[in-house]
Amino acid sequence: MSYTLLRGSFVIRYADQPRQGPQPDGDTVKFRPDTPGLVEALPRPSGVPPDLNGRGISVRLEAVDALETHFGETHQELAGARAARDDLLARLGFGNVVYFDDLPNTVQSADRDEVRGYVLSNGIDANGRMIGFVYPGDHPGPDGTGVFLDEALADQSANAQLLASGLAFPAFYATLPATLRTHLAEVSRTARNAGLSVRGRAVGDPDGPATVADLAGAEALAIWPKLFRRLVPYFAAGFPDLDDFDTWLRADPVHRDDTLFLLETAEQGNLHDVVSASGHEFRLTRWPEDFVISPDPVTGDGGSKPAVVPGAVMIVAALPDPVGADLGNESVTVLNTTAEPVDLAGWALVDTARGRHVLGQSLAGGEAVRVPLGNGVALGNTGDTLTLVDPKGMTVDKVDYKAGQVRSGRTIVFGR
Repeated sequence: MSYTLLRGSFVIRYADQPRQGPQPDGDTVKFRPDTPGLVEALPRPSGVPPDLNGRGISVRLEAVDALETHFGETHQELAGARAARDDLLARLGFGNVVYFDDLPNTVQSADRDEVRGYVLSNGIDANGRMIGFVYPGDHPGPDGTGVFLDEALADQSANAQLLASGLAFPAFYATLPATLRTHLAEVSRTARNAGLSVRGRAVGDPDGPATVADLAGAEALAIWPKLFRRLVPYFAAGFPDLDDFDTWLRADPVHRDDTLFLLETAEQGNLHDVVSASGHEFRLTRWPEDFVISPDPVTGDGGSKPAVVPGAVMIVAALPDPVGADLGNESVTVLNTTAEPVDLAGWALVDTARGRHVLGQSLAGGEAVRVPLGNGVALGNTGDTLTLVDPKGMTVDKVDYKAGQVRSGRTIVFGR
């Protein structure tokens, strides 16, 4: 998939206001882009504009969820949380980082306040942060250019290295291309199976439940951070145990009970479908490598929820190089993964060059249809990215392929 290259500097301390500086953690760091206008032009899957000012914008590392060094007035297991943070900063080029005694998440001093680096981004999240893969140094390409992010380039990112070291958990959102998700899932799975670092001492997962009596108990555990971020407000609301956790999750399908796509069964679900909690025990019933999280839907003025949540309809195959002439013979196959019919009127397939092929048919539950492409979309034989968007322009699915996958007359199947 093509990502936007943003050159700039990673910043961990403000020389003029050091006590009000950024608070980097294991999956978020401040970035000052050379060309702020490029950030404004990034896609906004949740409809939220970038939280960008003269000091820059926070970058949320794609595919990575590190233990929380600070979440409101709480934190997770500090040894693991700080190890991920320190590893990220070291990989970006920062050294001798010292934190204020009374502000343990704010940088008091370092050998450098900022270092050159770049981000490969494909959008802005629901909190106004830029989502991306982060790298030290300068990229040789021009600012704002499209960079095809394959597995080898992803492996060079701090994101993949945090997963490979076992210092962070995966968190795969629907905006991450399937090929990268599959690759990074294997990277993360390997670290988990090897018992590396935080993943080696994680609890509350398919291997067994974790016991927690209250928020203080949760702070001492190495658990999947998104689940921790749900436990914090739950216990803060005064619940004495976890008997009501399932009901509490379901009460807010946007901010608590995230929409998921379960990879093993190819079904839509929610966070409550992968969490078991009662009494003082809880666990994830599936590994975080095995499901995809939908971005928050668009809400507020001029916005609405997407017509169909990401993952409900999927691009499952493409024929970019048919035998004979390409024009009029290329095709894409889409699948309705839900049990209900989906009307594709107003939907479109969009390629890297922004060509559009408008759809119009209705798909019955579980039905797949091969879509012959017209003049609007031309599948590149040297690689391309295909995006399926609903009538509101919301991304429902996105896939990419590389030149090495293209064979004359051969259909590419996108494994999920």
